[in-house]
Amino acid sequence: MKSGHRLGQLLGQRLGWRFGWLWGAYGTSALGTWLAFGALPLIAIRVLHSGPAEVAALSSVGAAVGAAVAVPLGPWVEFRRKRPVLIAMDLVRCVALLTIPAAFALGVLTFLQLLLVSVVVAAADITFRAASGAYLKTLLPGGDLLVANARFESTAWTTTIIGPPLGGAAIGLLGPVATVVADAVSYLLSALGIRATGGPEPRPEPREAPRMRARDLLDGWRHLLADAALRPLFFNTALFNGLVMAAQPLLAVLMLDRFGFAPWQYGLAFAVPSVGGLLGSRLARPLVTRFGQHRVLVGSGTLRAIWPVGLAFLGPGTGGLLLVMGVELGLIFCCGVFNPVYTTYRLERTATDRVTRTLSAWAVTTKATTALLTAGWGVLGGLLGPRTAIGLAGVFLLATPLLLPRRDHTPQHGPELARSHT
Repeated sequence: MKSGHRLGQLLGQRLGWRFGWLWGAYGTSALGTWLAFGALPLIAIRVLHSGPAEVAALSSVGAAVGAAVAVPLGPWVEFRRKRPVLIAMDLVRCVALLTIPAAFALGVLTFLQLLLVSVVVAAADITFRAASGAYLKTLLPGGDLLVANARFESTAWTTTIIGPPLGGAAIGLLGPVATVVADAVSYLLSALGIRATGGPEPRPEPREAPRMRARDLLDGWRHLLADAALRPLFFNTALFNGLVMAAQPLLAVLMLDRFGFAPWQYGLAFAVPSVGGLLGSRLARPLVTRFGQHRVLVGSGTLRAIWPVGLAFLGPGTGGLLLVMGVELGLIFCCGVFNPVYTTYRLERTATDRVTRTLSAWAVTTKATTALLTAGWGVLGGLLGPRTAIGLAGVFLLATPLLLPRRDHTPQHGPELARSHT
């Protein structure tokens, strides 16, 4: 009896077949994303012969403009059913990505097109993530949110283990454009999976004003800045993610250009350590049960900041590859614990009727911060060299734990969540 229950938990039946379809759709698109890991920078470097500044701009400008485009979408989506929005955002990303192989085949691919595609994908990605959090709360009771988020996290790291090596091999055999096609197809399959979730979706409460006002655009930020627990966590995650991602284009240049690592080695350097993320996500719930949500949140959030500075010591050959793997293993394990805990914590402290606006504001800020820091680190990389810029990012990351919540706050909306699903 107990073994059957555990098997059911492992396979996800306990959360229902509708969640199963959503989980499958997430896994499909995540695998496609990791198959195309680094594809756009690789296309910029190897097809269009772009330099470090342009590669950094591809990430920074695309993300910044995409975040700006997504700002009005959060309040707009809040008062609409979320499942059609999720499907639409998947299809938008699919079509945008397919323009790259089409232009490449016709010999008209340009750096500007890569930027435009990155803008569209970034805006659609923010909107999708915001809507998916609200949709998840309509599918599951509050007590199951940590279980669901841990499963999403473990799936993300599983696809990270599988995707980059396969993507690296595909890039070596077919070129980076082929993996972009695979990514586009994964979004199409994800849209079909979300459509299969079926079932009724509660109609959101109508907005008080008949039309969206300019002040409505800031509702998500107002909630985040007014909440004593979410406010420091909001700044912490935006700065941490921004600094980590700002170093990635420089690391790609250092590994693929300066030290001559093959694409499959570059993919392997991030795939193998993802076992740590899979393990961390599996431990998140037991750790919270034993030590409490707040202690796990602060502990894992602190530990994840100590690793990235080690990338400044990267060198060529097997030693350099093992160094990247070791640093990424420690970083990813801590993130595997932290991510589902903070995601659940954020949902618990946000009322159902403002989840989309809150998650949209969070994602927009994270994307914009990442874009600004990536642009700045691209300039630093050009002036000081990639290695020094990567080291500076690691040093600044050591200060990010100061922004974690210091007090344990009881979730404000826990009773509301429990009532809304009974």
